[in-house]
Amino acid sequence: MDDSSAALVVDARGVVTGWSEGARRLTGFSADEAVGRPVRDLLAEEPGGGAVPGRPPLPVGVVTVRHPDGRTVTLRLTVCPLAGPGDEDAGYVITVADVGERETSLAGRVFEQSSLPLSVCDTEQRFVLLNAAACEAMGGSEESLLGRTFLDVTGLSDGTRAIDRHMRLVAETGRPMRDETYSQAAADPDQQAWDVEMWPLRDTAGRVVGTALAGLDSTEQHHARRRLALLDDATTALGTTLDVVRTAEELVALLVPSFADFAAVDLLDWVLDAEAPPLRGDLDIVMRRVAHASAGPDAPVTVVPLGRTDVYPPYSPPAQALHGGAAVLARTGEPDFDRWMAERGAQSLRRTARRAATPPPGIHTELAVPLRARGTTLGVAVAVRNVRPGAFTEDDAVLAEEIAGRAAVCVDNARRFARERATALTLQNSLLPKVRPGQAAVEIAHRYLPTASAAGIGGDWFDVIPLSGTRVALVVGDVVGHGIPSTATMGRLCTAVRTLADVDLPPEELLTHLDDLVTHLAADDRDDVPELGATCLYAVYDPVSRRLAVAAAGHPAPALLMPDGTCRLVPLNAGPPLGVGGMPFEATELELPEGSVVAFYTDGLVGGRDRDVDHATRELCRALTVPAESLDAVCDVVLKHVLPEEPGDDVALLLARTRALGAGQVATRDVAADPEEVAAVRQWALDRLAVWGLDDVSFVTELVVSELVTNAIRYGEPPIRLRLIRDRTLICEVTDASSTSPHLRRAHAFDEGGRGLLLVAQLTQRWGSRQADGGKTIWAEQALPRR
Repeated sequence: MDDSSAALVVDARGVVTGWSEGARRLTGFSADEAVGRPVRDLLAEEPGGGAVPGRPPLPVGVVTVRHPDGRTVTLRLTVCPLAGPGDEDAGYVITVADVGERETSLAGRVFEQSSLPLSVCDTEQRFVLLNAAACEAMGGSEESLLGRTFLDVTGLSDGTRAIDRHMRLVAETGRPMRDETYSQAAADPDQQAWDVEMWPLRDTAGRVVGTALAGLDSTEQHHARRRLALLDDATTALGTTLDVVRTAEELVALLVPSFADFAAVDLLDWVLDAEAPPLRGDLDIVMRRVAHASAGPDAPVTVVPLGRTDVYPPYSPPAQALHGGAAVLARTGEPDFDRWMAERGAQSLRRTARRAATPPPGIHTELAVPLRARGTTLGVAVAVRNVRPGAFTEDDAVLAEEIAGRAAVCVDNARRFARERATALTLQNSLLPKVRPGQAAVEIAHRYLPTASAAGIGGDWFDVIPLSGTRVALVVGDVVGHGIPSTATMGRLCTAVRTLADVDLPPEELLTHLDDLVTHLAADDRDDVPELGATCLYAVYDPVSRRLAVAAAGHPAPALLMPDGTCRLVPLNAGPPLGVGGMPFEATELELPEGSVVAFYTDGLVGGRDRDVDHATRELCRALTVPAESLDAVCDVVLKHVLPEEPGDDVALLLARTRALGAGQVATRDVAADPEEVAAVRQWALDRLAVWGLDDVSFVTELVVSELVTNAIRYGEPPIRLRLIRDRTLICEVTDASSTSPHLRRAHAFDEGGRGLLLVAQLTQRWGSRQADGGKTIWAEQALPRR
């Protein structure tokens, strides 16, 4: 044994077998006097503890030794086992230090009096020195801790294993390290946190003989960091969607389990449906449960099912929070809280006999926070604790108010969006056309899909407008922007198109007038029309000539599916969007075989931020060629193959399959500009009606033909032509080269004329005139008798 060290060796029985010179100098006993004696025989008094559990009764810690000269010496003993065969200890090495010397030194006083837990371990992580703060932190006396390993004292956890691993690295490498550990399980949010500093201890030769540890209680900082992290998580976790219920679910997911053992969100009914009623402090409050979450089987469970309402009396924490407009912190022992908990338990027992549905005992604190945004109270968030021992604090209440404030803004945003969306949808549905079946010119199928994005309802629309002469106008358009202003603008344009279509303007002229209208509206200094840019496509199909005239204002070209199965885009010279002004519009005319399908659509179908429009239109053409049972089924096929997974805009789709009126349904006769020709024309019309089996309407038709032809001969210019069209109605058309349009007037009593058009208007369903290149056409339509 090294004579410079103060140490002794004892066997498994506790008998001294080795004695160093340092031990002799401290105790006064020579090796001959000490070896062979039990180590306890050398003590002046029996120590008050210090026996190592599971080992022979050896003195450990601070002991008193009687010096041969009669004085007493206070020594500190540290026991280190010597490995023997198997798992048994063959003996022990006891190191000896003079306590008195250490305590009289300045460094010793600093060590003992430090408020920081300080300890020293040997290279095997066994404690050899601890101050009072370290003993208090580890929950034991110095005598009970000395000689035990770090893990034996602190227990096994992820944090303590990391500290032990780092202590070994300090002993091996001689480099200091720093780590953080917790006095309880890492999953416990109320755990005590420690910052641990570790550095090597070296002897005079520079060898590492142990590891020193200093601990700093960082629990408050740890909890503050957790609160800041929770607040930071709230920034990204809340309001990911504009959905009220989803936002409430995000709030409870944020609170459980990191903040509470159970959390719930209850909203006032008006938030989900009606207008806001006033809150009165003397009345019970009825709220609807929209979200809740529980931390585990030992945590409380709900007594209010999702979607159900519950009544909160004025003394309950949620009602107090709503009336006071601030967080309410309630604890066990408060009369109102105890009363509320008792009522909740009885309510649970009344609703179900299942044990799992009753609130577990031990709820010791509840935190109710009002959800308020923009001066409006929306509901309340409730958090309770029963599993974790720590009650909510005032700091927790401040944190909960901050999180609830952010959640309330998100809930209010979602509520406003839902209300505006519902209003816009109602307005839009009222403005969209009610396409009537039974068009003579085309078979119609359509789809309209409003967007579900946060941008709101757009201004897409379509229309099918019957025109004179069995023709039909097909319209599709898109207003820039979203929300109620865009929907209102769509209604204006839709009404304007119908008005201009009634004048029977050609497509390019109609778009010119519509462009002027948008320009004038955009020039108005009104806040309700911030953006009036729009696109529009207007087409007219004539089933007699089988010709389609199309003009576009910044709108995608329609797709054309021919009866032979080929599909292509209609070649258009699309003009600028409406509202640009100063640019002409051009129409494209096509002659279509009967049974052709024309697909009109808005850019929501083929457009998108990351979509290739050309690729999407090719997909549209391919989808139109897929065999389907009906035109309505073709709409579904197109949406399935072309519509993006998450459309960012409204989608309008209008399909029109062309029909044609055969030669047997149309009769035409040129009329000479001679009044004597009128009688022959009347007879020709009667003969044609006889062939069609329409003798029942011959009287009215004869009168209409006579009046219209007479007016054309008298006031018009040749050439003059009469055309009869038999479809669902009987149409009589007279065309001449004059551009002067007729109008109704009231004839005086002694006037010889002026009553012709008035008679025509009275005897037919409707009548009118339309301009064309080189003249005009006067037409009258009368109902046919039911067969």
